[in-house]
Amino acid sequence: MDSKMLVRLGAVIFVAIAITATVIELTRQEDTARVRTAPQLQPTADPLQAMLRRCQGLGEAATRDADCLSAWAESRDRFLGNTPAPAAPQPGER
Repeated sequence: MDSKMLVRLGAVIFVAIAITATVIELTRQEDTARVRTAPQLQPTADPLQAMLRRCQGLGEAATRDADCLSAWAESRDRFLGNTPAPAAPQPGER
């Protein structure tokens, strides 16, 4: 093969690769356009989450706040899957 033939063969291979890459890119863009996203749902209002956000804003003072301590305990129980123990009856109650 002479050099002229090699140059032509190289050009044909380059054009074939460029066309293949373009076709792949165009088909991929069409696939993403067809995918439908689920509608954004509004999260339900969770009073525990609101309390945890408030405690987060308090910073170190939250470690001395009784509401924050109980919110952390409830959050920990939810995460670990623990059910809170029933309150023990007070003496004299029935």
